[in-house]
Amino acid sequence: MLEFWSGYLDKPWNVLAAAGTAAALLFGFVGLSAFLAIWAERKVSGRIQDRLGPSRVGPFGLLQSLADAIKLLAKEDHAPAGADRFLFRLAPYLAFCASFTGFLALPFGYGLVGWELSVAVFFMLAVLSSEVFGVVLAGYASGSKWSLFGGVREAAQVVSYEVPRSLCVVIPICLAGTLDLHQIARQQTGGFWEWNIFHDPFTYLAFFVFFITATASCKRAPFDLAEAESELVAGFHTEYSGFRWSIFFLAEYGSMFAVSGLAAHLYLGGWHSGLLPWEPAETWGPLWGNLLNVGVFVAKCWLLVLVMMWLRWTLPRLRIDQVMETCLFYLLPISCVLMAGVCLWQLAVPAEWGRWVRYLLAGLTALGLLTLLISVLRPLPQNARRGELPGAWKGQPLSALPLGRS
Repeated sequence: MLEFWSGYLDKPWNVLAAAGTAAALLFGFVGLSAFLAIWAERKVSGRIQDRLGPSRVGPFGLLQSLADAIKLLAKEDHAPAGADRFLFRLAPYLAFCASFTGFLALPFGYGLVGWELSVAVFFMLAVLSSEVFGVVLAGYASGSKWSLFGGVREAAQVVSYEVPRSLCVVIPICLAGTLDLHQIARQQTGGFWEWNIFHDPFTYLAFFVFFITATASCKRAPFDLAEAESELVAGFHTEYSGFRWSIFFLAEYGSMFAVSGLAAHLYLGGWHSGLLPWEPAETWGPLWGNLLNVGVFVAKCWLLVLVMMWLRWTLPRLRIDQVMETCLFYLLPISCVLMAGVCLWQLAVPAEWGRWVRYLLAGLTALGLLTLLISVLRPLPQNARRGELPGAWKGQPLSALPLGRS
């Protein structure tokens, strides 16, 4: 981007133009991702709960997010009488800026990064963790005990889960020998068995621990104790409405994609499809090669985001003591053992044995995913007789439903 603008502008205007273009592209991507994520989450929840979800506004209900945005902009935006008005209005933007800044160091393809850093992993962990300041500030500034409880819960949760998450980040860094996400992704060029997740059994388990802790850092169920509407009305954003309320959720969906992108780079090969033995951008040129790279990377991130949604609508919310116990008594010791195991594996296991372990883990995973895909796509058996209900309602007449009686 800087090279492009340098052909038209002199310093410092070329730097400002490049920075503005990168920021606009990233903001558009975050906004579009949140737009689609809201629709996808409603469709996922509808599918799990055996209902349609959005289906009226636009084709397949795709414009439902637009209708919600118009509704939120039209709502009254006010602050409670006892709130600190300046901090109350600042909090949602602080949370969003923390989420958005993480995208600056996140590569989308070969050389496609807003700001290439040699310490990109450390930078992303630092800025994504600072989202909690916006949450705590919102709870404190609202002048409500329910909001304050939600903010304090989020602070305790993030501080606790940062430790095992950071340990799981150190594991692929030990394998790569660098904090540069661009270099970590390039080292995983080739077949999918070259991805870090298949390096050994310890990195395989570390990916799942990292994903669990990343889900908790995004305030996603079953770790959404910062909101906990069954206990705290709506938690830290109880007093927010309209546009500022939507900013919090824009930050949440942005963080979901950012941590999914971090997981993809550290464990899942980055922008590599795992099917080509070469770097597409070097073989097919920067345009067509990076189109494939961006498509593969975004698809991986969206798959992880959909898994987060799947977990939210499948698992019940934990209590705050269970959330802390899960981290301190289970995830933290497990992550320490995994980190020690990876170091010992590199020192003790011969390279040839490690290669066969890679093939075994990759093959078993591919077989498991194929079995899961077949089971999901296979139509459910309709074992009910005419006039009766199938599935869990097998044997019950249609008149047993309230709709049937009406």
